[in-house]
Amino acid sequence: MTAFDAMASTYDSKFTATRIGTMMRRAVWARCAARFAPGSRILEMNCGTGEDALWLAQRGVQVLATDVSPAMLRLAQDKLAASPSRVSATFRRLAWEELEAFDAGTFDGVLSNFGGLNCVSDLASCARALAAKLRPGAAAVLCIMGPAVPWEWVWFLSQGKPAAAFRRLKRDGAQWSGIAIHYPSVAETCRAFAQEFRLLRKCAIGALLPPPYTEKWLGRHPRLIAALDRMERRFETVWPLPMLADHYLLELERI
Repeated sequence: MTAFDAMASTYDSKFTATRIGTMMRRAVWARCAARFAPGSRILEMNCGTGEDALWLAQRGVQVLATDVSPAMLRLAQDKLAASPSRVSATFRRLAWEELEAFDAGTFDGVLSNFGGLNCVSDLASCARALAAKLRPGAAAVLCIMGPAVPWEWVWFLSQGKPAAAFRRLKRDGAQWSGIAIHYPSVAETCRAFAQEFRLLRKCAIGALLPPPYTEKWLGRHPRLIAALDRMERRFETVWPLPMLADHYLLELERI
């Protein structure tokens, strides 16, 4: 069993269904709506429990959603089967490291949401493999955990946990359940993708809005959370918010 299999059963309750998690996902969906037209064929990497894939399918997008975790994929299939609307999505097991050998034709875009690329040690290799699967002009929407998160510093330092507060700043990444998690900066990711992709837009997902793990306490103040979300959406592209966010969202175009 992988670490992601182990967390599959609680992923939605701890993130997807939370107030903060919902706000973060809706912010990503707004950008997906701007980039992925109905009828387009989209590859989703690290799809998790299928929340994004089903939303895209409901918009008329053809989705091939993949994940490394069989347990996550089973939950995604269950969601699809239980969906009241007759939407269609395809789920398959695939790791980022297996993408180069993956043969499923050419796609009009790709989505990687909420940190899948943070599990990759060689972003440039992923960029080349991904570019080979996309038509010229295709959009890549990539949501990645950043290295500098003031909310996280304050949160964990207030609990006397400096190692947790600054774990993202370690040069070689942080260890989680036997997996090395890397936290590339916006500039580092853009450089890794620069040969095959052109940057269109970058924005913050969780800069003014606190991280989802604060929900148990800050979720008691829904008006404050809603106000922070509105403010973040208004200023999401303004420097330095993308560089100080729990996740940053890059929108790239295949050259």
